[in-house]
Amino acid sequence: MENFEIQKKYEEWETQTKALIKKYPEEGNLNTSWSETVKRLYTPLDTPDYSKIGFPGEYPFTRGVQNTMYRGKLWTMRQYAGFGTAEESNKRYKYLLEQGQSGLSIAFDLPTQIGYDSDDPHSLGEVGKVGVAIDSLYDMETLFDGIPLDKVSTSMTINATASTLLAMYIVVGEKQGVKREKLRGTIQNDILKEYIARGTYIYPPKPSMRIITNIFEFCSKEMPLWNTISVSGYHIREAGANAVQEVAFTIADGIEYVKTAIEAGLDPNVFGKRLSFFFASHNDLFEEVAKFRAARRIWAKIMKERFKVTDPEALKLRFHTQTSGSTLTAQQPENNIVRVAIQALAAVLGGTQSLHTNSMDEALALPTEDSVRIALRTQQIIAYESGVAKTVDPLGGSYYVESLTDEIERKSFDYIKHIDEIGGMINAIESGYVQQEISNSAYNYQKAIESKAQIIVGVNDFTTEEKNLRKTMKVDDELEAKQIENLRKMKNNRDTSTVKSNLANLEKVARSNGNLMYPIIDAVKVYATVGEISDTLRKVFGEYKESVII
Repeated sequence: MENFEIQKKYEEWETQTKALIKKYPEEGNLNTSWSETVKRLYTPLDTPDYSKIGFPGEYPFTRGVQNTMYRGKLWTMRQYAGFGTAEESNKRYKYLLEQGQSGLSIAFDLPTQIGYDSDDPHSLGEVGKVGVAIDSLYDMETLFDGIPLDKVSTSMTINATASTLLAMYIVVGEKQGVKREKLRGTIQNDILKEYIARGTYIYPPKPSMRIITNIFEFCSKEMPLWNTISVSGYHIREAGANAVQEVAFTIADGIEYVKTAIEAGLDPNVFGKRLSFFFASHNDLFEEVAKFRAARRIWAKIMKERFKVTDPEALKLRFHTQTSGSTLTAQQPENNIVRVAIQALAAVLGGTQSLHTNSMDEALALPTEDSVRIALRTQQIIAYESGVAKTVDPLGGSYYVESLTDEIERKSFDYIKHIDEIGGMINAIESGYVQQEISNSAYNYQKAIESKAQIIVGVNDFTTEEKNLRKTMKVDDELEAKQIENLRKMKNNRDTSTVKSNLANLEKVARSNGNLMYPIIDAVKVYATVGEISDTLRKVFGEYKESVII
């Protein structure tokens, strides 16, 4: 059927439909997350030529970064976990591996994330609460006791102190007899989104970017299998951004990292192969699938056209997905199982390389073993029972999905163009532009919930009187004292003069142009702590002070 015939038929259908709508008005939220109305029907008029979509494994990778996708290898199933001491978290990791998890994903506590030891006054009450407490190599050795690092891939959600935690992982590997070039995994290492949405930064942007490029350079030479950064849209989305903003601001962060690395003399055809991304998956299934497809296409175009990358492997946007914590509700928490299943399905249909599924009780507390198992089983049911992994990009060619993919791409490039015009992502962050855009989006979403334009089942509709008798997990307050005591014993047993010497060398390198990874590894080997290494760099780089955006 020719396009003009489709257009004529569509207009006739619209006329008939509008007459019915007067009699039976349409109900529910009919907008995208960026507040545009979803059309009632999508036709071939809304989709591009197939040549624009391409084939999986081929530029621009709209349909996936591998030719065979899940027919060749399923996504890596990770469950983000960590709490209390390294000993307690080690038990949880072993449990998850026994349940069929195929990769580890480590949550660190707040003091570890912002460079304070457990015995620091700043850490009081926070030790081991939102993740595992890691003060020194001793804790890292305990964390991976009995877990062979040549057999697992490990993702570490760590940013400001990423260089130190990576150094500890390298040394643990060496003690296990695993050479650093054999280690597989990812450090998040995305400091720009910390200034935007999350807040676990230490140093100002310029020295932070130096540390990141030092990691790029080190890993390109020493750790060819390691993903040096996971550019994170997850926290941007969880802070209130819509789907377009999540893609646009994440890609803009990625552009800034690539620019900085090139300025430092690195080849994007080399380090580009080890860049990875991290996205959230929310409840609107088709919108999320389109978001992932659009992100791949945008990144491939930017790497090829802006940065003149020629190696196809360095054009590919590989990403990890986590289902959305902000969509989980404390009310009727069993409903969260359904939400997580929809979000996980969207990630798989969108072609994720790695996936974490949240547990139903995470709006109440850290997840119990039972709820973690259900979350992992959700991935396994999608993988082995749903049939969605049998073919590549099963929603490719859908009039609706292709139209959404194009729209997200177009609007994301509008944002990226504006960020370029104001001098790049660092300027956009320092001026408060990005934070304000996210704040406005979050405000509009909250208004929609309060007006019931957006229904949240069990929260603003379909509510019930309920008493929460659910058993939740609590971190024993005594674990903080235990962690501090272990830290005291470790400090008493180490060679203090060698620690001081290695930290002095780290300071010397920080004041020069040398690569910081080598002296950090030397400091870690003699059991210098996260806090001591961070304080040494604080002395040189200072600390970042956030501008208040109202």
